[in-house]
Amino acid sequence: RLEKIWFCYSFWFWIGARKNSFMDMRNRSCKTNHSFSKNNGEIGAIMKFDGRIAVFGGRFITDEIYNDTVEIGKRMAQKNWLVFCGGGEGVMEAIAKGVSLEGGTCIGILKDKDFKTGNEYLSIPISTGMDITRNALISYNCDLGVAISGAYGTLSEIAFTLAQEKQLIAYNSWDIPKSIQVNTIDSVIEEVDKCLKH
Repeated sequence: RLEKIWFCYSFWFWIGARKNSFMDMRNRSCKTNHSFSKNNGEIGAIMKFDGRIAVFGGRFITDEIYNDTVEIGKRMAQKNWLVFCGGGEGVMEAIAKGVSLEGGTCIGILKDKDFKTGNEYLSIPISTGMDITRNALISYNCDLGVAISGAYGTLSEIAFTLAQEKQLIAYNSWDIPKSIQVNTIDSVIEEVDKCLKH
């Protein structure tokens, strides 16, 4: 009987800790002037998104690509899509920034053990300690992928996505068989919309 009481106490203590952890994240988001998604904090909130999109891309990008990616992030948030990325710099920072500016949710799956290494615009940073092998996790969590610029790390994410027979939209990125090549911000969003509806 004592064991059951202890288990119940421990369980509810864990629930309380999880709730406090979430509130700390929410408060941190508010203090840094980042919008917090209207979906966060609700039971079953993850099911209220209209799509799960993984965005892949390099750390070293031009200002033009950075600005384009911010705009793509804004459009994705407006569409109520849950966005995943690697959580670092470059394309990852730009997409998180765009999503954040429109009050959306961007989850960063980090290669490091410390979640603090994620960029400041992430809604939820998830540390893995898996280095670049975490690339597979990003593609596994999405309905489809969007590649923006990028080098060999991005190529691996494209491969993981296509290997699962998921759609891959490429914007100024690798031209791989079965990928959908686009050259405007509007066409990125249009193609994602089409893929989600099929």
